Amino acid sequence: MSFAYADRERLDALYREENNRYISTHPRSREAHEAASEGLVGGVPMIWMTKWPGPFPLYVEKAKGARFHDLDGLEYSDFCLGDTGAMCGHAPDATVKAINKQAHKGLTYMLPTEDARLNSELLGRRFGLPKWQFTLSATDANRHLLRYARHVTGRPLIAVHDYCYHGTVDETFAVMGDDGDTLPRRDNVGKPIDLHQTTKVIPYNDLEAAERAFATGEIAAMLMEPALTNIGIVLPEPGYLQGMQELCKKYDVIWILDETHTISAGPGGMTAREGLEPDAVVLGKTIGGGVPVGAYGLTNELAMRIATSTHLESIDVGGVGGTLAGNALSMAAVRATLNKVLTPLAFEHMEELAAKWVKNVQSVIDEFSLPWQVSRIGCRGEYSFRPTAPKNGREAADADDFELQQYLQLHAINRGVLMTPFHNIALMSPETSERDLKRHSKHFREAVTALFS
Repeated sequence: MSFAYADRERLDALYREENNRYISTHPRSREAHEAASEGLVGGVPMIWMTKWPGPFPLYVEKAKGARFHDLDGLEYSDFCLGDTGAMCGHAPDATVKAINKQAHKGLTYMLPTEDARLNSELLGRRFGLPKWQFTLSATDANRHLLRYARHVTGRPLIAVHDYCYHGTVDETFAVMGDDGDTLPRRDNVGKPIDLHQTTKVIPYNDLEAAERAFATGEIAAMLMEPALTNIGIVLPEPGYLQGMQELCKKYDVIWILDETHTISAGPGGMTAREGLEPDAVVLGKTIGGGVPVGAYGLTNELAMRIATSTHLESIDVGGVGGTLAGNALSMAAVRATLNKVLTPLAFEHMEELAAKWVKNVQSVIDEFSLPWQVSRIGCRGEYSFRPTAPKNGREAADADDFELQQYLQLHAINRGVLMTPFHNIALMSPETSERDLKRHSKHFREAVTALFS
């Protein structure tokens, strides 16, 4: 294994120093975690939470806007924001008001509300797709669309990018081997079927590989993020997205854009920003202001293909849908969040701050002549441990250094800054301020100084 930082003894010593500082300043979080370990696997409600740096995670007491306080009374500038789930800021007033109002009228009916219609109209204007459905997560939305794609095309395989991320969809936990073969991603827990039977993996920014895959006539859908975000930010090269759009049309491959993270590019995500025309778009996390919700939009043509090939008698047992999907509470939250929180004006503010964050990070990279780079998608920025921006997921993955990343994360937490875990991502909310940027800049320069001075 190669490392981005060579002096492992210094890194280990710095991490132990930060770890001791963390333990001494977070006694109540430690007590809460020890108590939780009696009844929760790993002492956490979701196993990923054990991956935060330090021997135990922070326990949050309250959060508002771009900041939160933990049980020890310490304040943090939150650039993680629930890994996009709270991109609109914590407890936005308009969303909280709508949730409270709807809660008194009922939470879920398995019947439609007016909010669902209004949400579909707003999302249609933003993303250019006329037909919408709602789920409880982007994972559900992706699963539903892949089922529909195989159903209407009669084809067995779906295509994804190497080192993609689309939630917990079984078919997407695949990477590309050195010979171009499809392999299960490392630590793919209990995979239900050989991924050769479901999936074809192609490199990002490689239209020739995409055409070779599509030309087999076996690919039902191309599921992709417009830019990779979960292996480090990997941006599309000029013409790549437009070329993928043309190939999908040429080979009748259903083109699905997962904008769950790339909605950071603006109110209509990269779909609107780049003038794209996908067959379907997937959203999740942030559109409900923190309330669990997902959505997918469809062209009229794809919606008609689905509607005319399914049967009313068995529509509830075909593997698509859920009793809580489109519930009244989540629809009220989406309506308030999109109309009053994640507005075009809010995105302008968020993107301006992200550009400043990138500039601040780049200034430290330049000052210390680091072989690192920083990229941005709208209001989301990330630095990676390589001298140039990665062109595909493999290049991004090869630049990873888990121990270095953990040190930087823990150093940030100890100075009141929370970054997105497992990455070096900073996400801006409508409530993020210059004060938060200064807090991050101070941490980042101090951490780099400790590493390289």
